[in-house]
Amino acid sequence: MGILQTAKPVAIICTSDRPRATKFYRDALGLTLTSEDPYAAIFDVAGIPLRVSTVPDFKPHEHNVLGFKVPDVTATVRALRNNGVSFNIYEGFNQDDLGIMTPPGTTLQVAWFNDPDGNVLSITNA
Repeated sequence: MGILQTAKPVAIICTSDRPRATKFYRDALGLTLTSEDPYAAIFDVAGIPLRVSTVPDFKPHEHNVLGFKVPDVTATVRALRNNGVSFNIYEGFNQDDLGIMTPPGTTLQVAWFNDPDGNVLSITNA
């Protein structure tokens, strides 16, 4: 057995403005805020802790840093849009009007959006 094979993962997202990020993750995404400490706001994502950690000079990466696997991508995207979340459109990805990409010949669906710090997050059924 691998050393970390049974370890429970902890997801970490960086923010330069924790109050703003906390509001987004709690109110727009609907995650449960379980606690806060001097360094992070901690949310529950299906039993996995998500630490939104303060990094004063944080600069986001251009790639996806966290994905959420959901049973119905279209319904989830619509619900998030109703909460004010905007979805990214990428040239050449052949996304639909909601911003959902479905590669030809597959049932895979992915849609991307940014948190207030510019972190790229995704919704997928894979």
